[in-house]
Amino acid sequence: MLYEFKTEDRFIDYYSQWIRIYKEGAVREVTLAKYKMAQTWVEKLIPDVSLQGMTRVAYQQLINDYAKNHERQTTMDFHHQLKGAILDAVDEGLIPHDPTRKIIIKGKTPKHKKKKYLNQFELHNLLSNLQLGNEVNWDYFILLVAKTGMRFSEALALTPKDFDFAHQTLSISKTWNYKGEGGFLPTKNKSSVRKIQIDWQTVMQFAGLTKNLPLEEPIFVHRKDDTYEPIYNSTVNGILARYCKQLKIPVISIHGLRHTHASILLFAGVSIGSVARRLGHASMTTTQKIYLHVIQELENQDIDLVMRSLANLT
Repeated sequence: MLYEFKTEDRFIDYYSQWIRIYKEGAVREVTLAKYKMAQTWVEKLIPDVSLQGMTRVAYQQLINDYAKNHERQTTMDFHHQLKGAILDAVDEGLIPHDPTRKIIIKGKTPKHKKKKYLNQFELHNLLSNLQLGNEVNWDYFILLVAKTGMRFSEALALTPKDFDFAHQTLSISKTWNYKGEGGFLPTKNKSSVRKIQIDWQTVMQFAGLTKNLPLEEPIFVHRKDDTYEPIYNSTVNGILARYCKQLKIPVISIHGLRHTHASILLFAGVSIGSVARRLGHASMTTTQKIYLHVIQELENQDIDLVMRSLANLT
């Protein structure tokens, strides 16, 4: 049942209904959870602020209060999760003016971030020590993510049918609902539907592993009777962490293997556009934002190369 709001009604009530109408069933569960979390924070910080009371000062204070406990990027995400609802309320005449205009985003000083990726030597060391036998195991999962840069949910959803061994490609067209009850789900976005070129060694390994497996059943998820066994990323992250500790290399997550894959390609001179397509990013801007540190390092190398080239002209 829809409620027709008035300017004196609470903003939190409007925002709750807005999420239910515009976001439930329209966005992925993980995205919806972020909106629900934003709703929880609004309820906590400004439970009694009305729609007409959502002025620029009130909104800036909300952002400031949220920023006391969160880093700047997280605060920026919170702002974006609220802005759509606020602009709709402005369009409906419930909020007189756009309070998000010229907003200043603050945030806690970021914690020291652990290294999220391995260099080429460290990755080689890791892959050389994986236990790769004649049956599918989590070591093969680690290998495949490192070689392709797939997301965790994309790799879980792989079936033998997704491999085209003749053309050395792997089709990404779905994900696995590992946070729910299992089953296939759509990809994160349209750009995530893609074909990834794989090397001949990976082709040989997975051709042998998958030849007797059901074509349309996930390779890494096992069925027990009529249900699939639950999968937890902490399980695979734990296996990867043990390898990292044994080999005395930085401890990274499965998602860190995706970062490793992209970073190694960029350092090898692969274009940002090609890396973006391989990762399934919606745009090159996303790739540039995530791998800015790598790009800056490459630019420094380019400057050195330019200076050496110019010096040789004399």
